Amino acid sequence: MNGQKRSDVKIGALVEIILKADQRSGKLTPGRVAKLLTKSPTHPHGIKVMLTDGQVGRVAKIVEDPK
Repeated sequence: MNGQKRSDVKIGALVEIILKADQRSGKLTPGRVAKLLTKSPTHPHGIKVMLTDGQVGRVAKIVEDPK
């Protein structure tokens, strides 16, 4: 899953996000979703989330759904 649909991104999911500073390089940052920040049902660049460590970025890939 690529993280463009809000319904696919769940709180607690293990994801890889692209931070604003890493948009040019495409470097991925792994973490767990703490909060969904995008309100619309879809976004072409990925749903914006806050990770449990406070970092904010757009979901590039959903690695694991929460159990």
